[in-house]
Amino acid sequence: MTHLYDKFGFINPITILKIGPCIITNIKSIHKSNNILIQIGYKEILNNNLTKSKLGQFKKFKIKPLKYLKEFSIKKNINNFKIGQLLTLNNLSIGQSLNVTSQSSGKGFSGLQKKHQFKLGPKTHGSKNYRKPGSIGMGTTPGRVLPGKKMSGQLGNKSVTVQNLKVIKIELQKNLLFLKGSVPGKFGTLLSISANN
Repeated sequence: MTHLYDKFGFINPITILKIGPCIITNIKSIHKSNNILIQIGYKEILNNNLTKSKLGQFKKFKIKPLKYLKEFSIKKNINNFKIGQLLTLNNLSIGQSLNVTSQSSGKGFSGLQKKHQFKLGPKTHGSKNYRKPGSIGMGTTPGRVLPGKKMSGQLGNKSVTVQNLKVIKIELQKNLLFLKGSVPGKFGTLLSISANN
């Protein structure tokens, strides 16, 4: 992340993303929902790193093998897409709102204070309940811990979507996209970007 000044002198916090280029590897149709699924591939890899079934799909459409594949559902402008088509930043415009989805940063097994912002117990008078959860369930009735109870466990490493991030700047030569705000994940995380309908 960094920042840019706008024409009025205000500072905009921005995230710089390296985008694609991505290639359309397949187009599927679902008859029940009348939706069209467009499969997009990214990052070329060697043939040895793929299974024969996936490699056969790329050979069928005469596309170089790609490491990451992602499907997007669309309902309009279907005729604008073809297998083997290259998707670049030319499809985006400044001021457009985008949704960014990615895996959030994993923080390991975390306690209640860090994960759910529980208060600490008393530190003095021989208290042994400093960072412990306390009672988590009832006695005879119902005699169990109810589902959804806030407890310690893995924090982060979940799919997170940040909506309505505006495009501030586009650099076509370097495939760089400048978005206002922050995106989930850490440096080098693979992102999925979709237009905000």
